[in-house]
Amino acid sequence: MSVLSVLPVLALTTTGCGLFPSGGGGAPPVTGPSTPIGCAAAPSHLAPGGYYVNGNTVCTSANKAHLFHGVDRPSLEWSPVGENLSTADFQLMASWKANVVRIALNQDFWLPGSSLSDPTYPARVDNAINWAESAGLDVILDLHWSDRGVLGSCNPSDGCQQVMADFNSKTFWSDVAARYKNDGRVLFELYNEPHDVPWNVWRSGGSSGGGWTAVGMQQLYDAVRATGADNLVIAGGLNYAFDLSGVPLNRLTGYNILYATHPYNSSGRGPTTWDNAWGFLTATDPVIVTEFGDYASSVSDGGTACASAYSQQLITYADAHSASWTAWAWFPGGCAFPSVISDWNGTPNAPGQVVKTALTGYQDPASSGTHTGTAGADAGNASSDGGGPSTGDASSQ
Repeated sequence: MSVLSVLPVLALTTTGCGLFPSGGGGAPPVTGPSTPIGCAAAPSHLAPGGYYVNGNTVCTSANKAHLFHGVDRPSLEWSPVGENLSTADFQLMASWKANVVRIALNQDFWLPGSSLSDPTYPARVDNAINWAESAGLDVILDLHWSDRGVLGSCNPSDGCQQVMADFNSKTFWSDVAARYKNDGRVLFELYNEPHDVPWNVWRSGGSSGGGWTAVGMQQLYDAVRATGADNLVIAGGLNYAFDLSGVPLNRLTGYNILYATHPYNSSGRGPTTWDNAWGFLTATDPVIVTEFGDYASSVSDGGTACASAYSQQLITYADAHSASWTAWAWFPGGCAFPSVISDWNGTPNAPGQVVKTALTGYQDPASSGTHTGTAGADAGNASSDGGGPSTGDASSQ
């Protein structure tokens, strides 16, 4: 999602997650629950301490099938210091028995030359990774916000949800992958919620439709691999990452690839669409739901009672299809954000309780590997309040 859904009033009117019907790519056959293919005897590509992909299965270095289950942690996309980031925060996530956390990032904070660049930002990301891994969590680094190829144009107060990545995104991934290639517990989600481009542009780049050149998932993947990084790579589909129907005809060339979907509870994304939009793909490829949630809340009490039935339905479906998932979001932003916690003490709201109960039922700990990448010194007060989004959709989330 984008950070702009933080305000309940705006959450259902902005172009964030789940407001558009599934598009393009043809209709794949409806399939039932998927069976994991299993693990290879000797993987050829394995980042230190990490994982590899065999068919539709993510595997550990010990050749054991693995699923990721956890939460999304926003704030570093809209603030270079983040909000309430601390070792205690990641320990709270781990206390729910999560085995992964997805951390949203902003390329204009990372890249030198941007007027928004913060030289301490990479070290803050190091800190977050170290805190997460020390708590027993793997980490998905998600390129959440970008700048249409103009460094410094991602004004956090306006939100930076673009239709696709740009050439600066390639530089971002070259830097990030080189920094963390020796830590296989770090996964790279190439771009958050692509939308409103055709599948050929999604894969290979081309016109963005807005006067600038989009860079495709294949180009971002290649930038990662050019550094020598064998880490798992995640590519989100179209229609704000919901739609994976075009993947079979536009599959990325490479290895250790997962595909991501964002099935929010909104028009055109209900459970009856899941088989055709993304469930079918779990028969051949690893699929991870890197965002999901329900904007609905009780009208009678002023919108304070977060709906939870949808989250349970999504988790049940993902489990039946051997799909991994991370829930949006570990951030006390209210029902319309949508959040899974009501405060920074990790108190679950109604959907959060569904997520917490599900997490405690899995027996799939994160890798036992340790962080061996570039570790930054403590970048100041990383747990300070950096100022949240002022308007719009908190995750486009």
